[in-house]
Amino acid sequence: MSPAALNGISPARRRLAVVAGVTALLALHWWLAVTSQLGKGVAYDETAHLTAGYTYWKFDDYRFHTENGNLPQRWAGLALLAASPSPRLEPTDNTILWQNSHVWGVSQNFFFRSGNNIDYLLFTARAAMAFWSVATGLLVFLWSRRLWGPAAGWFSLGLFVISPTILAHGPMVTSDMCATFWLLAATGALWRMTERITLGRVLLAAAAVGLAAVAKFSAVLLPPIFVALIVWRCVARQPVGLSFLRGSQERSLDSPQTKLVGLIGAGAVVVVGTWAVIWTSFGWRFSGFAPGVPEGWKYYLPWPELLSMAGIWRTPIVTMLQWHILPEAFIEGFAHLNYQGMGRSAFLLGNYSNTGWWWFFPYAFLAKSTLAELLAVVVAGAVGVRYLLGAGRQLGLACLAPVFPLLALVAVYGAFAVLSPLNIGHRHILPLYPPLFILTGGLLAVPALRWLRRLAAPLVLLIGLAESFAARPDYLAFFNRAVGGSENGWRQLVDSSLDWGQDLPALATWLKQYHQPGETIYLSYFGNGDPAYEGIKARELAGIYAYDKSLRWYELEPGLYAISATMLQTVYNPWRGPWTIEREGLYRGLRGSLAQAVPAGATAKERFDRNEQLKTLDDLRFARLAFYLRARRPEANIGNSIFVYRLNREEIKAVTEGSLSELADAIDHAAVQR
Repeated sequence: MSPAALNGISPARRRLAVVAGVTALLALHWWLAVTSQLGKGVAYDETAHLTAGYTYWKFDDYRFHTENGNLPQRWAGLALLAASPSPRLEPTDNTILWQNSHVWGVSQNFFFRSGNNIDYLLFTARAAMAFWSVATGLLVFLWSRRLWGPAAGWFSLGLFVISPTILAHGPMVTSDMCATFWLLAATGALWRMTERITLGRVLLAAAAVGLAAVAKFSAVLLPPIFVALIVWRCVARQPVGLSFLRGSQERSLDSPQTKLVGLIGAGAVVVVGTWAVIWTSFGWRFSGFAPGVPEGWKYYLPWPELLSMAGIWRTPIVTMLQWHILPEAFIEGFAHLNYQGMGRSAFLLGNYSNTGWWWFFPYAFLAKSTLAELLAVVVAGAVGVRYLLGAGRQLGLACLAPVFPLLALVAVYGAFAVLSPLNIGHRHILPLYPPLFILTGGLLAVPALRWLRRLAAPLVLLIGLAESFAARPDYLAFFNRAVGGSENGWRQLVDSSLDWGQDLPALATWLKQYHQPGETIYLSYFGNGDPAYEGIKARELAGIYAYDKSLRWYELEPGLYAISATMLQTVYNPWRGPWTIEREGLYRGLRGSLAQAVPAGATAKERFDRNEQLKTLDDLRFARLAFYLRARRPEANIGNSIFVYRLNREEIKAVTEGSLSELADAIDHAAVQR
């Protein structure tokens, strides 16, 4: 219900109408998010998150998936506790995997080999995870309305409800949406505490920061945000209230020195509260390995490996371990994430890197935000800067004060994202969207822009709604039209920005309809779904992880080739990128030496070496094939994340056996046909 329609209504009925309207919008958001996952397979990390969360409750054991938040995994696992019959997960079925904390192996068995009704369990967990998205939407509405008024609250909430980015990650069994809520809530709680130090506000801040800490390790950014808030309060002329003991007379901290002392003292209490929340989340036990289950030999990544790459964090990590300052699993999770943060294969607009680019996340934001969102953010930013530049210094600071915590969150988190070498997914800047939605609500509060309420704001929401519904249900693969649309997203970003393994069931459905009898199926899949579980009988083509499987060489045949976008861009292939003369020489040399059978009397080392060479040859052949397929039109596009090609014998021969000139001719022909 619009603000104008509320005129003349009693305050009680007005409040009821607002509650009903917000509830309806958030219910619609929940429904859009959860139902978009119907028919979708598991995203890459969902198997580990859900399995780990279930073990936290069932066995009070914390060895699995320590690098992600305890809270969101617990939340997902909590949904399984109410399932009937109870999901089957027996540690003794996979003793070695448990002893090595191999969450990926345990989760594969839990999902696909234990007889559990995974579709039901996954839907239940996703429906529960969408709660954090709903909670974030409510916080966006309340914060925007408090700053700018009712119309702004509705506008900010509208942008949130229909955002493809929020709808994609809201229901996923991952830590991203939960962390987004608690980062925003903790920033708000810290801001209120710096405004007036009371026992209630300090405890609220401690709880929010503590829950953010066990939601995701991105909570490490809250201390610099808190420092920014303290600096602001110390340089601002407004006093800070102090009434820490209940019933005591409130004092006013006026000087920068007294403000600093008071705020540091309150921050110390928040640190202690956060410490208590973390220990509570891990059952007040130092060891991550629980009694009554297979004894843990190591975490997934052993301590020697983590400490060897810990850098400046080595001493703090060792100190915390020696003095049991925090639970071992929490410390190991932080060390694990620090290890991963050193770098990882990344792809951006045809470029490859192990340490990323400063412009990865700025581009991801521009490409994967709707045009409506970009328009709102750009106009709001321009209006805000112009307004501040036109005001005097003190007036400008006074106007900036209400939005400073939001700006601090955006600035600190955005700077961290730009500097991060881990460029594997647009989801890592998810926490930027809610504060930006709140800030854009300010457009509706500028007196000179009243026409926005009547025309521009509804138009922006309608554009955003059209973009969102056009992307449904493939929200994860959304790219706006300014960069070519979702169908061309694979040329720009892959991995969790587009292809997280979610469309394996859709591929199975397509194959049932279009697969011809006797036609060979090849699959190069990026994800943790199980093709056999989905009924796909395919030959694996250049898988990411060979584990300890023995490989054998086979020539490719005509048939259907289903390739995930991440695999098509060869992001995790040792021979990523364009095909070169050097690679051609190595490929032909290996083909000539490895096509023969292994001698009967070969030693174990000889067999191992041959297996490694076969893996190299397989990767090289796939890199050559992918180089061709990137120029070819696919037979089918499955959710913009998996592409199916029907290749004939002439194509296969040219791509896998032909000379460089024959390969070039095939690529030129495919490009013309595309």
